[in-house]
Amino acid sequence: MIRLKTKEDIAILREGGKRHAAILRALAAMVKPGATTQALEDEARRLIALGADANGKPDSAAFLNYQPVGAERPFPAALCVSINDEVVHGIPNEHSRMLKEGDIVSLDLGLIHGGLITDAAVTVPVGNISAEIAALLETTKVALMAGIKAAKGGKKTGDIGQAVERIGLGAAGGKGYGIVEELCGHGVGYDVHEEPYVPNYGEAGKGVTLKPGMVIAIEPMFNLGTRHLKLDKDGYTYLTKDGKASAHFEHTILITKGGAEILTA
Repeated sequence: MIRLKTKEDIAILREGGKRHAAILRALAAMVKPGATTQALEDEARRLIALGADANGKPDSAAFLNYQPVGAERPFPAALCVSINDEVVHGIPNEHSRMLKEGDIVSLDLGLIHGGLITDAAVTVPVGNISAEIAALLETTKVALMAGIKAAKGGKKTGDIGQAVERIGLGAAGGKGYGIVEELCGHGVGYDVHEEPYVPNYGEAGKGVTLKPGMVIAIEPMFNLGTRHLKLDKDGYTYLTKDGKASAHFEHTILITKGGAEILTA
C-alpha cells in the first residue's frame, strides 16, 4: 500500500535530506587514490552520529542491519560502496579495499532522521578516469535529472521510466548503455523500501499514478556493457555480468502538484 506523507513528515524529511546531502558530499570528497572502503564506512558512521532531530534523538544509518526480503543475513554496513563493475550494495567493511587511480565508486547511503528515511547515491571518479567512463557517469546523472523532471503529480511511474530509458538508450554514440532492470527506484520514508516500485524503463502513461505527498527514490543504474547482472557470494553485491563498469545516481524526491522537490539535493 502506498502511504502519502503528512506535512509534518515532509518537514522532517526536508531536514533529513539536507543532512543526508551534506554527509554524501563529505564522503565523496574522501574518494581519492589510497583511500579505503573501511575508512569511508567509518566516516559515514561518524558523520551520521553527529546529527539529531528537533527532540534530540540521534540520526542513524538506515542500511545497517537492514535485511531485505530474500536476504539470508542483515546488511553489515551503514554505507554501500560499489567499485567499477559493482552496480550496487557493495559491502565496505568485511574486506576493506583500497581505491586506485581510474576507479569509479558508487556511494549509496540511507539516513534515518526524526524516524523517517531518505536515500541517495552518487558515483565518484577516483583521480583521472577515461573519457568513456566519464561519459557514463555524466549520462547517468543526466538520466536521474530527466526522471525527476518527469515526476509530477498526475503522471505515472512509466513517465519516469521512459525519461530515464531514453537518456540511456541514446547514449554512447547511439549504441546505448545497459539499463539495469532487476533493480529500481522505490517509495521511501517510513521504510527503506516502500511502494511504488519505480523502474528505469517503461512507457509513458503506464504504471502507478504519482500523487502529491508521495516520496520516492529515483535511481538510474547504467552499465557500460550488458544490462545483465550477477550476485556476488556475499549475498548483497550486484555486479555486471560482463565485468564492465556501472554508474549509479539517486535522489529522494517529493511529488507535488507541479515539479518534484529534491529532498536530498
